[in-house]
Amino acid sequence: MKKLLSVLLSLMLTIGVVTGCKSVNDSADNKEPAVVAKVGALKGPTAMGMVKMMSENDGDEKGYSFSIQNSVDEIVPKIVKGEFDIAAVPSNLSSVLYNKTKGKVVTLAINTLGVLYVVENGDTVKSLEDLKGKAIYSSGKGASPEYSLSYILQANGIDTQKDATVDYKTEHTEVLQALMKNKGAVAILPQPFVTVATTKSPSLKSVLNLSEEWDKAAQRNGSKSALIMGVVVANKDFVEKYPQKVADFMSKYKKSVDFTNNNVDEAAKLIAAKDIVPEPVAKKAIPFCNITFIAGSEMKDKLSGYLEVLSKANPQSVGGKLPNEDFYYIGEAK
Repeated sequence: MKKLLSVLLSLMLTIGVVTGCKSVNDSADNKEPAVVAKVGALKGPTAMGMVKMMSENDGDEKGYSFSIQNSVDEIVPKIVKGEFDIAAVPSNLSSVLYNKTKGKVVTLAINTLGVLYVVENGDTVKSLEDLKGKAIYSSGKGASPEYSLSYILQANGIDTQKDATVDYKTEHTEVLQALMKNKGAVAILPQPFVTVATTKSPSLKSVLNLSEEWDKAAQRNGSKSALIMGVVVANKDFVEKYPQKVADFMSKYKKSVDFTNNNVDEAAKLIAAKDIVPEPVAKKAIPFCNITFIAGSEMKDKLSGYLEVLSKANPQSVGGKLPNEDFYYIGEAK
């Protein structure tokens, strides 16, 4: 009997050791290989929301490689070629990239809501109704600014062919020059450009927030959409291969966005250090830049509604057709 008990005890210990080893090995198998994620951002609000994350990544152990691009034309080829694993891009461009790469791009989160404002050279505009009969200067013809403005104006009974004249320019600087030459004119400008313009010229005033006007129009139309200027996208293969890295990025990015919004003075210093915009401009602009982090089902509801508006105006603005369900990454940041 003693011999039998001894054998059974020995067998149980052996099973316990093997099971324990299997558990350790399974844990090791589940661990992702280390990877340095290549992240691209554009100068402006998207990069401003990332600065805390960038600064914390400046130590010896870098988990991310950040690159700030000056224009969309610089960032798009790098996404298509896979030179960026993750990138911040204009909202409609995310859908264009999805179609261009045949579904190889997914959207992780909304990072910038509307940054478009109506700026007036004068003191007559108090509501959208006051835009009737005005000369409106804007950039972004054939892109989000044009379709967003048309949606808002039409929702308020303003016909852009009859009630107001919209003169589209190539650059924001051209818009500003035209506005300053014409007393009583208005312009559609984005942040932080609005802050720069109103600081340099006291006669210019920011009078309407188009994000708020969009929300009113969407509510009347029973839509959950929002005026969305920027999102963060990722290479689908990267997301599938490194889900833990993606979760880590989203968690750190959310904290970075919160830092920028809640610590304006400190964030402005970091923004200037990264040569995004000068510190005084950043300090004034941050509260109006609508820097945010919206992920999961809320992101899908808002973005899909926004892309639908753009698609109805011009299907090519979203790449020819609306993206499928796999375009929206529903994993939440921790």
